[in-house]
Amino acid sequence: MNKLVTSSAGSGDVDVLVQSLIDGVQLDATTFHVGQYCGRWTASTAGRALGGFHLVLHGGCWLHVAGQQPLRLEARDGVFMLRDVPHRLGPDAIPDAVPGSAMAPLGDPAPGATGLACGFFRFHGALASLVVGSLPDYLVLRAGDPALAAVASLFDLVQAEHPPTPDTPSPLIARLAELMFFYVVRHAARRADIASGLLALARLPGFAPLVERMVHAPGEDWSTAAMARTAHMSRSSFYKHFSEASGQAPAQFLLALRTRIAAQRLHGGESVERVAEQVGYGSYAAFSRAFKKVIGEQPGAFRRRAHAAHARNAPEPAGAVRELDERAKNRDARAQPSAGSRLQ
Repeated sequence: MNKLVTSSAGSGDVDVLVQSLIDGVQLDATTFHVGQYCGRWTASTAGRALGGFHLVLHGGCWLHVAGQQPLRLEARDGVFMLRDVPHRLGPDAIPDAVPGSAMAPLGDPAPGATGLACGFFRFHGALASLVVGSLPDYLVLRAGDPALAAVASLFDLVQAEHPPTPDTPSPLIARLAELMFFYVVRHAARRADIASGLLALARLPGFAPLVERMVHAPGEDWSTAAMARTAHMSRSSFYKHFSEASGQAPAQFLLALRTRIAAQRLHGGESVERVAEQVGYGSYAAFSRAFKKVIGEQPGAFRRRAHAAHARNAPEPAGAVRELDERAKNRDARAQPSAGSRLQ
């Protein structure tokens, strides 16, 4: 067998799998500022090691991303930065390095002003970095895209909110931005041109059953030969197609998958020994080596941090999951071209 064998699973089954993977992504959004700019101005969420979003409430502006052509954004367009890449928004196609004016309260739109709601995303979940890593650095929401028509009602709700000052936190706007994010990511995941990663694998009917089994049973004996049998392919053909689709060798992908699932379960309070067995390691030593290779610390230390963070009511163990996700994002950025996905 020298070519990819299509599974009996139909495109509907593939869509269900992709949807379940997206559902496994958890995120917390916070607003950075909500208001309007007049005259010369610049805005950015870069440099915080977080994802970010910019929603254009009225007027228009230009998005400048390092290494990319300027992109025009109109009212009710939005951009979702999935990785912390250098970028900024401004009123002109040519970026202005001169510091601009301060943001004014939203209120009634001023003549020539641009209204913005900007904030940050923090991703959680065992597969979050694998799912997000399958997508480009940023996704653009277009107001006129019929596939995203439902987002219009979310914009109505955002525009109905008028924080008293641009820096006043708006939990409601943050939650609405989260909903928009999932609409846009689901739309992007349905496209056939996802470059690489977990979603690219899941979109291939021949690999969809394999991905589903690996996600739900990471502790099985997933040698390359076993993966190839599940995909109904020869070992050499499977290795070639898998590496091309995922951007990683099967063993590297399995290590990343098992480690993220293990980190999530340790964070949930399960014992190191039980988690090691659940994700396919017969000894603590082997599991500890694999876990430290990816995260940079022993699983026991990670679990203690998670427990301490939970006791302080913190949303995650200090640094460990963030470090894991950031490493994955950096690796994915090196493995594929940095480019925006224009959803139009």
